[in-house]
Amino acid sequence: MRAIVIDDSRTMRVMLSRILKEFNFEILEAGHGQEALDCLAKNGPVDLALVDWNMPVMNGLEFIKSVRQIPEHEKMWIMMVTTETEMDNMVKAMVAGANEYVMKPFTRDIIVGKLELMGLIPPPPAPAQA
Repeated sequence: MRAIVIDDSRTMRVMLSRILKEFNFEILEAGHGQEALDCLAKNGPVDLALVDWNMPVMNGLEFIKSVRQIPEHEKMWIMMVTTETEMDNMVKAMVAGANEYVMKPFTRDIIVGKLELMGLIPPPPAPAQA
């Protein structure tokens, strides 16, 4: 599996990348939406994009709208990971093409749970019965 982490915060990219690497994702990184579009054009489709909303040059919502216009990326899962907590913004992101929405601050378990819901990683094994 391949993923791109799009956030203008290097610290946030590192945190999210570490979580994804636990599940053997190959990671690409971008500091804003336009850089992500350029990266995808150069490296080809990925399975998952984790996208911040507020970034310079091209924000996350603009990225989602743009990438959803490119047939090559129509199967890419998109998870918005943002400080935007307004319900209207969540609806805008989902209408634009995001599949999941996570509000910062988040925990590793929240990201992992969303990955499980999207079917990108297997759920944890059930406890053994005695």
